[in-house]
Amino acid sequence: MMRPKKSAKDLPPRMLRRFKRMKSGKLWTGYYYNGRDENGKRKELPLGTDLNEAKRKWAEFECKPVPSEVGLMKDVFDRYIRDVLPGKAYRTQKNNLLEFTKLRSVFDTAPIDSITPQHIAQYRDARRQKMPDGTHRPAPISANRELALLSHVWNMAREWGYTAKENPVTGIRKNKEKPRDYYADDVVWQAVRRHAGTVLRDAMDLAYFTGQRPADILKFRQSDIVDDALTLKQNKTGKRLRILLTETNGQRNKLGLLIDRIRSRKVASVFLLATDRGNALTRGMLRVRFCEAREIAAREAETQGEKDLAQHIRAFQFRDTRAKAASETDLTHASQLLGHSDKQITQTVYRRVGETVKPM
Repeated sequence: MMRPKKSAKDLPPRMLRRFKRMKSGKLWTGYYYNGRDENGKRKELPLGTDLNEAKRKWAEFECKPVPSEVGLMKDVFDRYIRDVLPGKAYRTQKNNLLEFTKLRSVFDTAPIDSITPQHIAQYRDARRQKMPDGTHRPAPISANRELALLSHVWNMAREWGYTAKENPVTGIRKNKEKPRDYYADDVVWQAVRRHAGTVLRDAMDLAYFTGQRPADILKFRQSDIVDDALTLKQNKTGKRLRILLTETNGQRNKLGLLIDRIRSRKVASVFLLATDRGNALTRGMLRVRFCEAREIAAREAETQGEKDLAQHIRAFQFRDTRAKAASETDLTHASQLLGHSDKQITQTVYRRVGETVKPM
């Protein structure tokens, strides 16, 4: 008959808790199974440092069901945030944390094996967001992003042994998404650029000539210019590109001339986009400068009686520069410049003008 435990009474039978003081002064906690080796001698088998994971391993040794308090989505979410999320890009981490807020409010206390595809569909249909005026409206795009994250969480849970069930998100119909179709024509582009300061003009031109995302152009450094090319690694995809600064005939192209102009300034900076004092242009600075120039341009259009143009200018977002670049060159070049492995992505998402064709 097994003797009653004198310590760690919160743990299952034959499960031990061990402590060790590290050199840093931090107290390490580990869990062990009080078992036997092949010769029948007592042997402590390591279960790890995570209590929930240790209880699952304990259940395997004991050939018993996993304790009910272990199989909750809360435990899976906690481990995903701890082990997987830090490996993602900074922007993706921020987005995922917001998505987890919504997911956890619904699924945190749910036993993982109790979640069915029907629950996923109900979440998709019920997902709404609160507006500034206090009303609520459907949030189909947010629902799609949250379910994509939940699907990955579930796949990781299967790898970790939390469940053997099929992914309930698989096969569930997603909400339809319509790609943004705004096109910043030359009238809008020049209207905003005319009221932009030097740094914003550089940012607009750099984004247009390279076709890169705002986050990528903000990190461009002088050291990224190697062998007469602007080299980069995209934040979102990790795609590496070399954008040439000189044509085959030896003449500088528009990007080369822009970089020459930036590098000729009196105040030098390690960044291509920098303030008058040489400080790196941040995302916040870019947003403020762009919004100010856009609003001035829109008001000017209103003063001239062009209300439709003013409305079109206000709908312009800096990210539309990438689509403008993709729309004003041929599809093959646009796909290469944007770093897409599939031309269909370029065509569907970023090409916002129709093909030029000859009449009969």
